[in-house]
Amino acid sequence: MDYCFGVDIGGTSIKMGLFSRSDGLLKNWEVPTRKGSEPTLLLRDISEAIELCLKENGIRKEEIAGVGLTAPGPVSEDGLLRGTVNIGWGDVYLGKEAEVIFGIAPVFVGNDARVAAFGEFTFGAGKEVNSLLMFTLGTGVGGGVILNGQILAGKTGTAGEIGHMTINPFETISCNCGKKGCLEQYASATGMVRIAERFLEETDKASSLRKLEKVTAKDLWDEAKKGDELALEITEYVSRLLGMAIANACYIVDPEMIVIGGGVSQAGQFLLDMIQRKYAENVFPHCRDKKFALAKLRNDAGIYGAAAMVFEK
Repeated sequence: MDYCFGVDIGGTSIKMGLFSRSDGLLKNWEVPTRKGSEPTLLLRDISEAIELCLKENGIRKEEIAGVGLTAPGPVSEDGLLRGTVNIGWGDVYLGKEAEVIFGIAPVFVGNDARVAAFGEFTFGAGKEVNSLLMFTLGTGVGGGVILNGQILAGKTGTAGEIGHMTINPFETISCNCGKKGCLEQYASATGMVRIAERFLEETDKASSLRKLEKVTAKDLWDEAKKGDELALEITEYVSRLLGMAIANACYIVDPEMIVIGGGVSQAGQFLLDMIQRKYAENVFPHCRDKKFALAKLRNDAGIYGAAAMVFEK
């Protein structure tokens, strides 16, 4: 039982990895995500990819310790995946269905952001700590909490849904979740663009951002690094909200480390330093001395975390 598969189900592609207990990641690849009202066809696609990989590498199913799956939705304590908006499924016991289709057991299922945090904890930025809080800043804002080496999922699987923490009760625009004033509306890549467009409309201050046909989150942070005054105002504003959200989360779980991942994290140390500074300005003094780090595994955090679920359990 030296091998396992880590599978990260995304809205457009499924990332897959073959892992060895002793040698780590042996192979990784992607297959397209098949969308529909139920997961059977998608699970068959994964099963075919697993079968081909086993054949190519001369590995028998009996040598597979299990499969770890991530999914873009909350997963409850009893393994119920509570819907996937981006793929089109309703509630489903994904692990049980996968075991039948794959012919491999056990299959462990976890929320994609929480499992990515577990990947960073086990193989990435958090290898030297016992607990961490991870924020993924991408199209949305994902989150994950690892306490005493375990994923904190909660009864319904929503522990760690940091992106839907309310940080502005006076917001009038609805988040995709149906609430208003969520962190995701400000600190995701799309949220940052929305805030940048609002700042540009509300002031006539000169800015290199005005020369761009369409501002992206990358543009915003690139121009802030160059010293553009308005870009700095916008990134300071966003970072203050992020710092407040991290501070609020730390009051509850008090982790050793804060990890920042997702596409926006490619802004690097400049972004990390700004968020850490705003966190320190908004947190109880005894909590200020936290380690902050950028995620190391990038887009592979999900498959690493999924594999770690198998080998840990």
